Amino acid sequence: MILQLNDISKWVKSGGNKTHLLKGINLSVQEGDFISIMGPSGSGKSTLLHILGMLDDFNEGTYTFLDESIHKLKEKQRVRLYQEYIGFVFQAYHLIDELTVYENIETPLLYKKVGSAERKALVADTLDRFNIVGKKDLFPSQLSGGQQQLVGIARALITKPKLILADEPTGNLNSKQGEEIMELFKELNKEGVTIIQVTHSEKNATYGSRIINLLDGQIT
Repeated sequence: MILQLNDISKWVKSGGNKTHLLKGINLSVQEGDFISIMGPSGSGKSTLLHILGMLDDFNEGTYTFLDESIHKLKEKQRVRLYQEYIGFVFQAYHLIDELTVYENIETPLLYKKVGSAERKALVADTLDRFNIVGKKDLFPSQLSGGQQQLVGIARALITKPKLILADEPTGNLNSKQGEEIMELFKELNKEGVTIIQVTHSEKNATYGSRIINLLDGQIT
């Protein structure tokens, strides 16, 4: 078991009212699963993904990740787990504007204190794998949306994470690039990487071995 959510709820308060973003979510994920989360806009998909990635808190319930009780950990311990085991592909890229493509991709390796020679080799490999060698000295603002998305995916995968969380990973890519990314995910999954993706695409969802449908913050 890589992670387990028990009765997770998250809400926001405005005035005296509680608006539930997620309500009573139960989810068990085994190592090597490939899960697609689907549902209309506002159903809580991204919120759920951010909670799984320890980037967002929840109000009720328990979350266990690799036998650690996340809800009991200090933020510093959560950050360590995230950096060690999780690769997150954001819908809005979250690239660092002041860094080049090369430096953006290298950043997670610096957090993991990977030595200089190994870093160089890993970044070179990754640039090659994503066909972005020619872009390595450019800044995010000089790239198209699709290219930024590829850099974001490359950065998430460079540390060889145990768990990949992807929020609409192909949303800004053309269909050929999108297909290549999904095939890459499929390959990584075959190698034992656990993947949870949020997607609107029926086609992308079928790459998963399991589809979870969310509606109004609940699993249907």
